[in-house]
Amino acid sequence: MALGSGAAFAQTAKKNSPSKNAAELPRDPPLAPEELSIAERVHVGQLPCELGASIRMTADPQTPGYFNLQGKGYKYRMRPVATSTGAIRLEDEKAGTVWLQLANKSMLMDQKNGRRLADECAHPDQVAIANDMKINPPPALIDVSNVAPSSKR
Repeated sequence: MALGSGAAFAQTAKKNSPSKNAAELPRDPPLAPEELSIAERVHVGQLPCELGASIRMTADPQTPGYFNLQGKGYKYRMRPVATSTGAIRLEDEKAGTVWLQLANKSMLMDQKNGRRLADECAHPDQVAIANDMKINPPPALIDVSNVAPSSKR
């Protein structure tokens, strides 16, 4: 009986003692000014996606520029990453996920497995832009109307 109660005491002690001191928890590295500028443009809140899915993007009040993204069955810690295209990109490097925020929609991609986890996600601001793009389509990337026909030899 004494053996059994000692084991029970040891398990109780483990449960009640903190596993890590708050000072020992890993901290997110501070962001560069360019990354903080990107973070200011990230849409937060509950964003509906295609097929009835949705994600929740929240800014971390303790660590400026970092975001917590949560959906059905997943949770990611995102940080802004500079891009050459101007798209807003957030990454959870450990999980291998990328959030891309364009003017008219956003998507969550799993880079490790090469698939989209959420697509056509849209904040109300993005919905307004998407609707405007339907009425006033942006110019084509390649305009073939001004190309002279090739001459035959």
